[in-house]
Amino acid sequence: MALLQLVNTVYTILVAPHPLLSITVLSAVAWFAGRRLPLVVFTVLAFLLVASMQLWVQTMQTLAVVIVAAVIAVAVGVPLGVWAARSDRASLLTRPALDFMQTLPVFVYLIPAVFLFGIGVVPGVVATTVFAIPPAVRLTELGIRQVDAEVVEAAVAFGSRPRQVLREVQLPLALPSIMAGVNQVIMMALSMVVIAGMVGAQGLGAVVVQGVTQLDIGSGFEGGLAVVILAIYLDRVTAALGSGGFRRRRSQSRETIVSQTPALSGPRHEDAEVPA
Repeated sequence: MALLQLVNTVYTILVAPHPLLSITVLSAVAWFAGRRLPLVVFTVLAFLLVASMQLWVQTMQTLAVVIVAAVIAVAVGVPLGVWAARSDRASLLTRPALDFMQTLPVFVYLIPAVFLFGIGVVPGVVATTVFAIPPAVRLTELGIRQVDAEVVEAAVAFGSRPRQVLREVQLPLALPSIMAGVNQVIMMALSMVVIAGMVGAQGLGAVVVQGVTQLDIGSGFEGGLAVVILAIYLDRVTAALGSGGFRRRRSQSRETIVSQTPALSGPRHEDAEVPA
């Protein structure tokens, strides 16, 4: 199946290098995202701890499933959020579905996935993807709707078409909210991947389930600790991406648009009346 091949490909890429090399890459990503030394130190020490617990392979399996599910969820959720933000009718249609998806018990997602795809990795990925879509839709719609109307009107006044307004004004200004949605998608995907270990999905979820079913406290605790480390790393990296360069880009876009609009930048000196 194509989805299984995709997960296996991502897993092969993640597990092929030596763990020390992978930890170096993860630390470089953490530094690039936030340029914060404490985050880099945490990344090195935390993943060295994971490797010392002999859970590196299971952690990479979980990370592969999270990456695939999060990418698909964002690819589906962000366009739906844009559609809902630009159409009140679409917003009315998507809102009940999102409410239903977010109030549905987590284990219920596994039932249709297992029924359609059987036991294994694929139902875990499918259930994780569906479970993680709502935050991307909601926060994308919220971010676009919160863009100042005056800024959008200024772009329209300069002759921008609707697609240009969306691409060059609304999306850049809504990026912090969209990145918050991406952060929530990753967190929900990670939580669902652990539960998906009950239906045969490999990774840290299987370690935790095995520890619970066999009353192996040590194994269950180590699997849970690895999940926490992976969750903290992904959360801090995505949060740093959302609050760093994207926020600066948002302020620069706003200042550029406002400075180019006479109605927003104030009266010009040459147009002011000189009293007699």
